[in-house]
Amino acid sequence: IGLLAVSLGARSVAMSSSANTSSKPPIAPLEFAQSCPVGVPALNAERVAFLSSKGVEITPIEPLGAAVRGLDLRTEPEKAVLEALQLEMAERGFLVFKGQGTLTGAEQVQASMYWGGREMHSTHGVHPRAPNKHIFRLSNDPDVGINGVGPQWHNDGSFERGVFSHVGYHIVRVPEHGGATIFVHQGAAFDMLPEEVAARWQRYVSVNSNSGVLHPLVHEHPISKRKSVYLHLGMTGAVLDVSDVEGEEDKKALRLLDEEEMRQLFNQYNDLLNAGLPDDSPHRTAPERQQRPAGVAPFALAYPYEEGDMLFIDNLAVAHRAAPEAHASYTKQGLRILHRTTVMAMKPLDPPFGLPPMTNIHGRNPLGDGVWIGGGLGFRWDENIRMQN
Repeated sequence: IGLLAVSLGARSVAMSSSANTSSKPPIAPLEFAQSCPVGVPALNAERVAFLSSKGVEITPIEPLGAAVRGLDLRTEPEKAVLEALQLEMAERGFLVFKGQGTLTGAEQVQASMYWGGREMHSTHGVHPRAPNKHIFRLSNDPDVGINGVGPQWHNDGSFERGVFSHVGYHIVRVPEHGGATIFVHQGAAFDMLPEEVAARWQRYVSVNSNSGVLHPLVHEHPISKRKSVYLHLGMTGAVLDVSDVEGEEDKKALRLLDEEEMRQLFNQYNDLLNAGLPDDSPHRTAPERQQRPAGVAPFALAYPYEEGDMLFIDNLAVAHRAAPEAHASYTKQGLRILHRTTVMAMKPLDPPFGLPPMTNIHGRNPLGDGVWIGGGLGFRWDENIRMQN
């Protein structure tokens, strides 16, 4: 594997992936596991009692996340309170701190540094009306903030070797007619995979289409230790399949997924995450392929922001995407303003198998065959959907 890994630093040429989808085979439905033994875990009773003793109330949001009351984020909580909250965030996916009013940019930055790497890691464009360089100001009015970002499933900071540990979303202006963010629990999603698919996905490593960073498609969460899925559906230029070499225990073989394999993988990943939504959700994109087995609880939701919400996610526990109505014009939905902040990684999300953490995705395909696309949105797995980072 050493020589093959070194070869990933070769110069490159982009492979086209824009063939007409009308002539392609249908997407194969992902056969979900018939049971999900863990799913989204309940709040830890001991931590709930401890937080209550400190005047902090935490209650579950179903099917994932939790609401926190009795805490003003303008004042840093004691260390033990932060540790308990961060553990719940890792288990449940996100926490919404209710009743925060409107935080200033500096106050949101301060609250963001309570978590994970405890430093800001800001890589975004800065809108002229953002209060400081760390605030990614989003809005459905381009004069007020940046519009149209993140319509497909992703984790923020996937172009970094150290993917952001936590991300904050503060609703500054709640639109009158809806503008949710959709969250999905990636540990519960892994549990939905049948054994053969889970084994195959654990061989896969994605390559970011902009930075060339390599990330595993399945990783162990650094806090909860749960196996969790991970793939950016709007910024992936290649996927490596790493397999054993028969008769040679210490050697691995590398190949790139071809265009049809990529199309099937990305659509099935999308189906898996959308299947976590409640049965009556309007946000499933292909309902006929996205039905959970009977008895398996939902593990995704579209969160409807309320005034005063400051929401923090564990960015390796949940993926997210903007609901379509979040991008609809302010003349239809009402004005939406959301301030995002991103926090330094606790450790790199490096690939397994002795692979290098980065490669030159903008150079020549190092393995000859398979999809290898540098720049922009990467592989276009569905020509009929909108993609924007």
